[in-house]
Amino acid sequence: MPRNIVVLVTASLGLICAATVRAETPLQSSALVSTSVEAALPLADKVVVRKGERKLYLMNNGAPLRTFKIALGLRPEGHKQFEGDFRTPEGSYRLTRRNPNSEYFLSILVDYPNDQDMKRARTQGLRPGGAIMIHGQPNMPKKTRDYYSNVDWTEGCIAVSNSDMVEIWLMTPPDTPIEILP
Repeated sequence: MPRNIVVLVTASLGLICAATVRAETPLQSSALVSTSVEAALPLADKVVVRKGERKLYLMNNGAPLRTFKIALGLRPEGHKQFEGDFRTPEGSYRLTRRNPNSEYFLSILVDYPNDQDMKRARTQGLRPGGAIMIHGQPNMPKKTRDYYSNVDWTEGCIAVSNSDMVEIWLMTPPDTPIEILP
């Protein structure tokens, strides 16, 4: 892990432990007293997003480890059809590349579009779009904190609070499957 990510993660964990964690399900107290990050936080083997509930679940062996409130694309109903439709995709994907330097506080790429998504868009003569991510709040916000917390505001991504994003970042190993449901 690059040194700048370690410093960022260590500093962020300190802030999370010192402040009230905004996630909807608390960490077990034993997770906060461990001396290593790896031992402190369990790893998810799957991420489930329920768009209608505005929830993201980190799962392990079919049981939820953590639940987070999310914001979606400006037009969240239905599956993403093409670039610029402001919808969040639905289906089975994987979490791939991580970007600690994105325009949002941390981001993890969802491998949308898949072959089926590309074929669907091409039959309509359109591009499927891409750059769908799980990410925190904008680094240079243009709206109030309440706005980002209470409305769907992304172009199709899945957004969470910055403190929630640190936990998601730490609890999802590379290539974690993600199921995005209506």
